[in-house]
Amino acid sequence: MLKKKIQKAFNDQINAELYSSYLYLSMAAYFEGINLSGAAGWFKVQAQEEAGHAMKFFNFIFERGGEVTLGAIEGPKTKWASPLAAFKDAYAHECKVTALINKLVDLADQEKDHASHAFLQWFVSEQVEEEATVDGIVKKLELMADAPGALFMLDRALAQRGAGGE
Repeated sequence: MLKKKIQKAFNDQINAELYSSYLYLSMAAYFEGINLSGAAGWFKVQAQEEAGHAMKFFNFIFERGGEVTLGAIEGPKTKWASPLAAFKDAYAHECKVTALINKLVDLADQEKDHASHAFLQWFVSEQVEEEATVDGIVKKLELMADAPGALFMLDRALAQRGAGGE
């Protein structure tokens, strides 16, 4: 049986994951609007991935005999000054999600909920990957500075994610 404190925290995390999906969909719209369809596609895949994370929490709550309570999802930012600014925001957001996951692990430990602790380990590993991936893109964008040709090459590379690449 899922403890109420854990259930509430996991329901909050469902909301955070759905917000992440919504934010990345907004970033996809920004990139579509500036004709960088590769980056837009990358963020569309990211949005789907975040919705999948929400579903993992959703399913786990029910597997443990809990109740899912969905809350309102805050509207995300819709405009960025540059592709670099958008990816910097994505990186900052991933760091925030990592902190949320770490708090959930701490809570599972405090509550002596070993099943929840084990479940959360996948998210701990996932956040290491998420941060590293977005940070790598930020660093590439910083290196290319004002080189439009390089931006288009990066956009082409980002498009590969939706085509089966990462």
